Amino acid sequence: MSKSVLIIAGEASGDLHGAALIRELKKLDSELNFYGIGGNKMKSSGMELIYHSDRMSFLGFVEVVKHLPFISKVQKELLDEVNLRRTEFAILIDYPGFNISIAKKLKKLGVEIYYYISPQVWAWGKDRVKKIKKLVRKMFVVFPFEEKFYKDKGVDAEFVGHPLIRELSEYSFLTKNDLINKFGLESDKEILLLLPGSRKHEVTDIFPEMFRAAKKISAKFNFQIVVACASSVDESLLKEVVKENDYTIITGYTYDLMKHSKFGIIKSGTSTLEAGLLNLPMIIVYKASALTYFIGRTLVKLDNIGIVNILLGKTLLPELIQNYVNAEKIFSEAEKILTDDEKYNSIKSELNKLYEILGKKSAAENTAQIIFKLMNEKS
Repeated sequence: MSKSVLIIAGEASGDLHGAALIRELKKLDSELNFYGIGGNKMKSSGMELIYHSDRMSFLGFVEVVKHLPFISKVQKELLDEVNLRRTEFAILIDYPGFNISIAKKLKKLGVEIYYYISPQVWAWGKDRVKKIKKLVRKMFVVFPFEEKFYKDKGVDAEFVGHPLIRELSEYSFLTKNDLINKFGLESDKEILLLLPGSRKHEVTDIFPEMFRAAKKISAKFNFQIVVACASSVDESLLKEVVKENDYTIITGYTYDLMKHSKFGIIKSGTSTLEAGLLNLPMIIVYKASALTYFIGRTLVKLDNIGIVNILLGKTLLPELIQNYVNAEKIFSEAEKILTDDEKYNSIKSELNKLYEILGKKSAAENTAQIIFKLMNEKS
């Protein structure tokens, strides 16, 4: 068996999950060498970064088109490495635009492809399932409904559990007092938590209106505003976008903030599931370029965009999209929840059901064991 494995994760959440998977695979074979695209966590797990995922954080049709020359360059370099290292196996983590594209080229080189954490083809790219069926040896999915979706389409898929379940169970949370003392927060005010996203354009597009709404909410309900800054975003960008002083920026303690906050305004994505699992009532917001959104609306056939709402099968949390991401609308939706204790507590109760839906499997450990077995079968 070749000891060289290409692994590609182009986003912050993929870096986290990829790092856990690498650690589990190295437990099974310490001589496995991982290289490709990832972030600091994957690097710390022993991966050789050909490209850092920070350089790959573009999203949406328009953004991707702008970066096509760079994408082609990155793919060529990775394929050259595959040939040079005689790589037999690749693990792709979410990041569908890039990963499905390079998968075609990897398949032509005879590389066996495993896909960990499915792209949301069940929502917006069902035609891509045919490509996945041709290209991918096995899909490792993290939501129960995905397994049935893929199997119905003839794709070898297995629900392995969701990686956040283990990550949250093993996380050492600060107490609320420790959090307050560490960052000089006000002990007599609840925390209103803002997560504007992990990409530069998300921060610039979403954060200003998010903050305007937060000021109105904090004034009415006596909250303090805290912004959880993604590791891929420089804090100076937030200060540049919103030149005010009445908010606190914190990087690296997002789980602690979610656990100890009263309410959240969070950009749609993995963060909304993290917050949901940590029992934080929130408003989900999402904004893309006009063209990206138009193309997306022609493809997406779901009633909801927030994964918490999708998993629960109803619109528990308000979702504000595109032009509805404005201070007045955000404030209005927050006010409905925060002035109604019964509604607020009902949301918290419903969020507890996420653990029942996702189960207790260790996703990284399960996936590593299956991949390792398949690798050895091929060799």
